[in-house]
Amino acid sequence: MTGIQPRLFEELEHRLGRDHLAKRLRLQVDHSARFFGQGFGGFHWENSRLIPAVLEMLLRVLRLLRVGKRNALDFEIVEVDVMLENLPEAFEGFCFLQLSDIHIDGMPDRGERLIRIIKKLRFDVCVLTGDYRFHTFGDHDRCLTGMKRLAASLECPDGIYGILGNHDFLEMVPELEACGIRMLLNETVRLVRGGAVLHLLGLDDAHFYGVAALEKANRDLPADEFKVLLAHSPELIAEAARAGMDYYLCGHTHGGQICLPGGIAILTNANCARKYVGGVWQFEHMPGYTSRGTGSSCLPVRFFCPPEITLHRLMRLR
Repeated sequence: MTGIQPRLFEELEHRLGRDHLAKRLRLQVDHSARFFGQGFGGFHWENSRLIPAVLEMLLRVLRLLRVGKRNALDFEIVEVDVMLENLPEAFEGFCFLQLSDIHIDGMPDRGERLIRIIKKLRFDVCVLTGDYRFHTFGDHDRCLTGMKRLAASLECPDGIYGILGNHDFLEMVPELEACGIRMLLNETVRLVRGGAVLHLLGLDDAHFYGVAALEKANRDLPADEFKVLLAHSPELIAEAARAGMDYYLCGHTHGGQICLPGGIAILTNANCARKYVGGVWQFEHMPGYTSRGTGSSCLPVRFFCPPEITLHRLMRLR
């Protein structure tokens, strides 16, 4: 919490509101709530230091550690053509690049391979659905260095937008925005094409901090205009559907990260049905997608669950 200037607190209070800011900072200070947050669920295993050490030892004994680390950089480009009823004609074919759970300072190569792959892709807008650093507390300088390199490699005409995850502190917001990433803190931006509007809503973390405020981001938006919601985790699906969201993008679960053959997750780390913890899904009228994550948490390894770089192409349902 040291190093952040009072004027930045004032700016964040203006954007977030005093109650939201106070609640998040209270949980951040010394990370005293290391295992028990105020969001969904009780115990948050990703905040443990013991679990990664035990897992690493086990993988060494089984001679699987190197394999797991290689898998963590074996990115899969996932292309999703999503059919949408209310999509304005001007946004037909509009493409979102989604990167989620990057944990860039935990990547064995600090994100170099990821950057090389992304430079070859074409998309209109990039959305980052939270969790930029590897640990949930402590120093974040290496993370911000990596995010600066990553943001500089992104070429998209409609900009780069991000939200905070449960690994991210508020102090990171000014520096992420200095990289060219517009952070959405329960806020909304308008993307305009040919006179048509797409509202992009971004929420703060619901999983650990419990500070997502969809009603604030959605306030005063026309009910008949198209809305894409960025949430860190899939735990707000029902609320988002009730609020009239047209598409829901999230991550957090890593798809399990360490899975059984066939991609069967051992742990999902989310308070929702398993059908929402990875890939394409539908809840009532609202389609959505949960990324398996671009990086890795706890330990930079993956098994039967490759990291992904996701391209969402919006298509009108005829």
